[in-house]
Amino acid sequence: MVSFIQSNYTNFGSGIVVPGTGISLQSRGACFSLKKNHPNQVKGGKKPFHTIIPAFITKKGQPFMSFGEMGGVMQPQGQAQILVRMIDYHQKSQAASDAPRWCVLSDMEVAFEKGANEEVMKDLEKRGYKITIRDSSVFGGAQLIHKTNQGYCGASDYRKDGQAAGFRHYKFYPVMVNKTVRCYSYIGTRRRFINPRRINGFSDGL
Repeated sequence: MVSFIQSNYTNFGSGIVVPGTGISLQSRGACFSLKKNHPNQVKGGKKPFHTIIPAFITKKGQPFMSFGEMGGVMQPQGQAQILVRMIDYHQKSQAASDAPRWCVLSDMEVAFEKGANEEVMKDLEKRGYKITIRDSSVFGGAQLIHKTNQGYCGASDYRKDGQAAGFRHYKFYPVMVNKTVRCYSYIGTRRRFINPRRINGFSDGL
């Protein structure tokens, strides 16, 4: 299990493609500052400030979940909200991703997504916060792979294009039957005959 976020930053990134690969180089250097003595001032050997924070969680020393939340300042806030829903409220990964979000912005503004608790919004407004309702594009997009007792559970945020997809890994056991090699795969405790030539990507050689 790994956690990885790929980001070109602006549109197609730098607009430079590595010849022969189709890989577009990112433009995160645009995040540098040209102001003298600024903490993020452009300089050789430095990396620009950015918000790319792929997350990885372990439980008792074992992989538990890899996930990420795109969306600038929403990233750490979105990660925290998803974790609270999953750990404290025992929600499934897709439900935790789909739930309404909030985002703390500048100048005491707290943006909420449609469907958020109105009582919470009213209470924050009484405390001096500026409450706004924003469309889903403000609240990023999450992707999650969560390890369960039954296997792995994937979730993909409806706020952005994406899909959680998995594949079955076949482990073949060649067995000689009537002078013919047959392949078996174990699914749970059941032995199942597999015709390897019907499985995409399987070569004839054993």
